[in-house]
Amino acid sequence: MILVYINSTNGISKASFEAVTYAKKLGDVIALSNGSLSSDDLAHIGSYGASKVLVDRGVSGDDQQQVTRMIAEVASSNGVNTVVFSHDLHGKSIAPMLSVSMKAGLVQGAISLPDAEGCIDVNVFSGKAIGKVKVNSSSKIISLLPNSLPPEETGTACAVEEVATQAGNALIKVLSTKKPEGEIPLPEAELVVSAGRGLKGPENWGMVEDLAQILGAATACSRPVADIGWRPHHEHVGQTGVAIRPNLYIAIGISGAIQHLAGVNGSKVIVVVNTDPEAPFFKAADYGVVGDAFEVVPRLNEALKKFKAS
Repeated sequence: MILVYINSTNGISKASFEAVTYAKKLGDVIALSNGSLSSDDLAHIGSYGASKVLVDRGVSGDDQQQVTRMIAEVASSNGVNTVVFSHDLHGKSIAPMLSVSMKAGLVQGAISLPDAEGCIDVNVFSGKAIGKVKVNSSSKIISLLPNSLPPEETGTACAVEEVATQAGNALIKVLSTKKPEGEIPLPEAELVVSAGRGLKGPENWGMVEDLAQILGAATACSRPVADIGWRPHHEHVGQTGVAIRPNLYIAIGISGAIQHLAGVNGSKVIVVVNTDPEAPFFKAADYGVVGDAFEVVPRLNEALKKFKAS
């Protein structure tokens, strides 16, 4: 039996549906959640392969040790041998604690299903290489790197059962939460348009936002841009910002320092626009345009508008 933990505090993310899809390819799946999301919303998880959803509404999700105890109890009572997380902030913190609690081997940041020998691929060296991890313990925990496989709707809504675990009281209380603005959260975006200091100032970001709107993409930026206040910090992608793996990443006026590349080199296709033909980003790009962003981007926007209109 495979158990998928889904944090539904802010709704159910695309990455959660990916985790359920991944788990379904391993065996029979039950999902576990907490918080106040409605049963109708939770039942939709069944469309991606879960046979049922268990929910403990007495666990808020703010205290990750409390969540760990909840998952361990449910796993034990349901004969679970594999627990799957999304490799997000919750998965990164809860999965290691659960690994110790269950004495289970842990694979963090999986990007593939187990092969014939039971090895699972993971990104290593900031995505510059692929490592293979094999778990020899009877129980295993896997956190799936977002956008590693597409979510697949293969079933219908499932039953939702209320449970009351002995997870204890939460020792952490969140007083306020500031959510990032924007329609598409960066970690879930399949298309991302990003820009750097090559745009020369925040007043020139309109053409980047236009390109993102035409494509239905999220917007991002390099660290220097966020540090000097041109763009909000939640748009900063890179080693010290948000790590993303979209299907398409367009970098405009970004040189491609190693710290930036570490957060975006998992992208399936990278397109770079830069005036400097020696910019490091061109070595990582699938497609490159050597040119002035103030000439290239407006022309690209017009071409895309004409293409969509036709």
